[in-house]
Amino acid sequence: MASLISSAYQYFFRRRETQWLDIDDFNVDEPGEQNQLMLQAFEWYVPDDQQHWRRLQAVLPSLKAIGVTSIWLPPGCKAMYPSGNGYDIYDLYDLGEFYQKGSTATKWGTKEDLVSLVKRASEMEIGVVWDTVLNHKAGADGREECVAVKVDPEDRRKAISEPQEIEGWLGFSFPGRGGKYSAMKYHWHHFTGIDYDAITRKKGIYKILGPEHDPKDWARDVSKENGNYDYLMFANLDYSHPEVREDVKRWIEWLGHQLPLSGLRLDAVKHYSTGFLKEFIKHARQTVGPGWFLVAEYWKAEVRELMEYLGRMDYLVSLFDAPLVRRFSDISRTEGADLRRVFEGSLVKYERKHAMTFVMNHDTQPSQSLEEPIEDFFKPLAYSLILLRKEGLPCLFYGDLYGLCGGCEGILKPSCNDQLGDLALARKLYAYGRQRDYFDKRNCIGFTRLGDPSHPDGLACVLSNGPAATKRMYVGKEHGGSVWTEVYGCCRSRVTIDSRGYGVFGVVSYNVSVWVREDARGREEFGKL
Repeated sequence: MASLISSAYQYFFRRRETQWLDIDDFNVDEPGEQNQLMLQAFEWYVPDDQQHWRRLQAVLPSLKAIGVTSIWLPPGCKAMYPSGNGYDIYDLYDLGEFYQKGSTATKWGTKEDLVSLVKRASEMEIGVVWDTVLNHKAGADGREECVAVKVDPEDRRKAISEPQEIEGWLGFSFPGRGGKYSAMKYHWHHFTGIDYDAITRKKGIYKILGPEHDPKDWARDVSKENGNYDYLMFANLDYSHPEVREDVKRWIEWLGHQLPLSGLRLDAVKHYSTGFLKEFIKHARQTVGPGWFLVAEYWKAEVRELMEYLGRMDYLVSLFDAPLVRRFSDISRTEGADLRRVFEGSLVKYERKHAMTFVMNHDTQPSQSLEEPIEDFFKPLAYSLILLRKEGLPCLFYGDLYGLCGGCEGILKPSCNDQLGDLALARKLYAYGRQRDYFDKRNCIGFTRLGDPSHPDGLACVLSNGPAATKRMYVGKEHGGSVWTEVYGCCRSRVTIDSRGYGVFGVVSYNVSVWVREDARGREEFGKL
């Protein structure tokens, strides 16, 4: 069976490679539909002032204007500290409503502010994607005794101690909520691992064993990194326990009735049961979100593993294209790197419909654990490649759009010369229809979009990671005699399209130029946002 699956996978991979090269087989966008664009609406160092929900509500009109169709909110459930970003999750059922862990509001704001934000976004037809943290719990209300073994961090299948009684932070009673919304309390038997033993005062990865008649183990349907990557951090939830499964399924049904959401971002999916996640998704779609968009964070810069995970998940989710971000980082930091190979090994190259493309996020931004440094000059190139092409669903990053608020490097200015909004607007107005690629020079590539009946203007894009250059590209015979100028770039010249539909488009060194007709619809909006 394994060899049969491997052969089928290799065939699938080769078939995707062929499809990538066959540009003329690309599907044409549905006329009249606006391109979809998500904004990750936070970065790691957003001010800890409990005002972020209000900040986001204030900028919804400008986000709508540049073409944002959905916003990915940070985890809005109560964290273990008032300043916690929500990945240190304490209580799923507290959205900033109860005084727990030192505050009523979360870092982001109160439940009242959250409801107001989501309601206003819904009224403006901007979808809201909820960051869903299901792998663990943090900030327990009390310690509980259990039997566990310490395991090797590099191979969690191997015990490096005898079974011993430990005392872990494993008791969650949620006293501030008083049983409202859910009566479920969590105890040691609802978890499979913990990272600290209060008896010995030692840190480590402790696998909880459970009683002899009902022994515990790590979930098997998780990433095989470190032997078994079920354990990530804090108190690791046991999704083989029926009470845990039912409580989390009740929670998503409750959440869907509290907020008019359009989708979920699923955190750290390679660390918990694939089987449970499929059960959870099917329940969510049956009860509250039949049309929800689902994107999962499976952090791995190897496309083969991402493709295999999509298959195991029956393609119920999309995945963030981590391999593409690694390519952006490597190419931006390599003098003379081959731009023609920018999509090599990326998820979007092989699975366009299930790849969420991005340039930076809260985990890869400076000073974070998964940092993928991208040189400043390359950010506009990278964003052009995800925003203006047909393949994948792109995601803007709050820190690139508005600047970063802190970290080891301090405050950083918005990327793309503070013109990322213009690149997003070019996607909204012009990035439609058939695509022609001109990936013919090592340090200068280009492509054109030919438009569709509802968005007829089209665009031309030229990118360089070397000297200034020009590229002759086809934009359509119907544009013969028209004059094209940049909506992003530094050439400041005018290009006249010949009778055959070709123009010679330029780009300055280490930059990108995006060209459209000077009389194209919406030209007057650029530079204003």
